[in-house]
Amino acid sequence: MRRFERKMGLKLLEALHQILPNDRVTNNETVLDQHSSDESYHTPARPDVVVFPENTEEVSDIIKLAALYEVPVVSYGLGTSLEGSMIPYDKGIVMDYSLMNKVLEIRPDDFLVKVQPGVTRKQLEKELKSHGLFFSVDPGADATLGGMAATNASGTTSVKYGIMRDQVRDLEVVLADGTIIHTGGMAAKSSSGYHLNGLFVGSEGTLGCFTELTLQVHGIPEKTMAGRAAFHSLDEAVSAVIGILQAGIPVARVELVDEQSMKQINLFSETDYPEIPTVFLEFHGNEAGLQQDVAFAKEILHDLNCRSLDFESDTAARQQLWEARHNAAYAYLHNFPGKKQMVTDVCVPISELAGAIKDARAAIEASGLDGGIVGHVGDGNYHILLMVDVNKSADIDEANVVNEKIVAYALDRGGTCTGEHGVGVGKAKYQEKEHGKALEVMRKIKKTLDPADILNPGKILYDKKIHS
Repeated sequence: MRRFERKMGLKLLEALHQILPNDRVTNNETVLDQHSSDESYHTPARPDVVVFPENTEEVSDIIKLAALYEVPVVSYGLGTSLEGSMIPYDKGIVMDYSLMNKVLEIRPDDFLVKVQPGVTRKQLEKELKSHGLFFSVDPGADATLGGMAATNASGTTSVKYGIMRDQVRDLEVVLADGTIIHTGGMAAKSSSGYHLNGLFVGSEGTLGCFTELTLQVHGIPEKTMAGRAAFHSLDEAVSAVIGILQAGIPVARVELVDEQSMKQINLFSETDYPEIPTVFLEFHGNEAGLQQDVAFAKEILHDLNCRSLDFESDTAARQQLWEARHNAAYAYLHNFPGKKQMVTDVCVPISELAGAIKDARAAIEASGLDGGIVGHVGDGNYHILLMVDVNKSADIDEANVVNEKIVAYALDRGGTCTGEHGVGVGKAKYQEKEHGKALEVMRKIKKTLDPADILNPGKILYDKKIHS
């Protein structure tokens, strides 16, 4: 529905120019195209205008205008979403935070940092390094911190340090009427009031727009060691992960890459790793403790039929190891030119992981599509990377069948349809099955905070009446 054309017209454009200089309000076709899609296979849709605010007050003024004209507002970081979370299907205004990219304050003694939403993960990493600190959430992509909070991102280190929601101490949020609120504070804990951080993190811009984030950071570990363990089968690889976790070894990262994905990684990264199911591991700690942890892990891995095992403590070698894992998705895209990627994202209880991955492998083979399995299996979260030709309806249909199958498997066993990518439009249809009557509570919260439904409309809260 083109609410922009009907209600907004030139008057709102003129009003936007009163708030922002001309070069920060644009309906240039190239810029609109740049803000019409993400990294998913979902169909692009252009907004009507893109704005580039520099501070909270400008964000508030823009939203007040949007509320006045009932025009949708969609927040945009770097476009790395994988579920269509920021595609503006109702058109309207896209708010690009690339100019709100300042690290505002670093508090080393409190292990806190305050940033604007456009700060990227790697940008923050550089700023923190001189203080002996690091930010733990690593989704692979160099996403913005605002976008990572919006989707409750996690990644390779979540098994030890937790997910994005665990790192957020406070958010500055602009609500749908332009009101500016804070959702928390700087204290390490609080029993005061409702847990608004938990509500807004993961809301994908449907309840408010983030303009500042106060995040918990961690001390850089004294010693880091990474390893790569190869196995004859997926069952053995998953059993090894479960064995390490059950032994209580404080592993910082534990990632699974299946045989098909190892082949794509070797082609893309020009490596020669064994093309069999592989577990990538990393341990953080002090010298003495780390040696004990690694020695114990080696015993478990050998007992569980590990075919080959290599550990690296050298920084360059470790980075190469993890670069290979992080590049898995891009390896598929590079090796299958002309195709796009559907990335599934279910999470199951650890005890259900082996069966889930076996079921996923069968679903891929039955589909006839090219694809592999990777995942942050230390917390039960795994992904299928499926290559599809978006111009072939048969490919999309087969990919959807695979997704439906693994989501149903996860939900039937107490899992979730999305462990870290968010709901967007791709997972909206599973919300009712996953949440039951609680979904209606979510709809009431949305209606209370955004009665005109201007903030990223159509995302997360699937409604049969609207989507049928």
